[in-house]
Amino acid sequence: MRWVGMGVLAVAGAVQASPAQRIALTIDDLPWQRLDERNDPELAHRYAQLLAALRAAQVPVVGFVNEIKLEQDGTVQPARVQMLRDWRDAGFELGNHTRGHVDLHAIGLDAYERDILDGEKTLRPLLAERGQTPRWFRHPYLRAGQTPQQREALAAFLDQHGYRIAPVTVDNSEWIWAFAYDHVRDTETDPVRRDTRLRQLRRGYVPYMLNKLAYYEDQSQRLLGRLPAQVWLMHANALNADSIGELIAATERRGYTFISLEQALQDPAYAHADGYNGAGGISWIHRWAMADGKPRSFYAGEPKVPRWVLELAGIADE
Repeated sequence: MRWVGMGVLAVAGAVQASPAQRIALTIDDLPWQRLDERNDPELAHRYAQLLAALRAAQVPVVGFVNEIKLEQDGTVQPARVQMLRDWRDAGFELGNHTRGHVDLHAIGLDAYERDILDGEKTLRPLLAERGQTPRWFRHPYLRAGQTPQQREALAAFLDQHGYRIAPVTVDNSEWIWAFAYDHVRDTETDPVRRDTRLRQLRRGYVPYMLNKLAYYEDQSQRLLGRLPAQVWLMHANALNADSIGELIAATERRGYTFISLEQALQDPAYAHADGYNGAGGISWIHRWAMADGKPRSFYAGEPKVPRWVLELAGIADE
């Protein structure tokens, strides 16, 4: 399997299907990415568009909530809570992503645990309306602890409160593409140039994501000798509202079946030891590779976001 780093597929068409090609879709930062940073005048329309695309695709999804994004000027907004209710009523799951999208490595375990509990003040009663409880937790930034002891203490806390950790195997910088997309939407006043640039971003985004998937397929084969059930990370944003239906369809053409997160985590790969004690947030495949002592060369070849997208996003580097 081949890929390239500039967002253009090296191999056209569908890949031969394999019965082992299974993937779970997860979407972070509900109700909407950057909602605590910027006012999106098209929010209601875009959110409905994303939800409709996911329903049309008929795939299981877990969405991870930052409750701070339910607030405006410190007050919970009923319309934003309704967005979560609409997600739930569409048949999708809701998980906890901490209240404030906080960084474990920056604030320490005690404050992090308090933010997890603050992140379920609306979520828990919302799910209770349907006899449900929150059961999934996703680390912001995928920063999961810098020592085995810290990871074990957090896992024990989460277990005590009824949560399971939602790992990620297919990591990516989709958020940079989304920032670029928002920048064009916010700043480009010429409608022709705006539409042209947005179309260019959409046309580059789907191949970029498939190249990332191909990279982690290869990493999985080299590490495990097979393809585990993968877990894919994306975010709730305008780019995905416009593109996620196409991305799901393209992934299915590659031979993938979308499964629930619960089904994915039944794969024995997720019992593998975590060997990463660094400060960043990385794929669990690479965490497992570090536990196995893989050399630096093992990690080479990961596709990068093209320079023109970084510049549009106002980001110097990944």
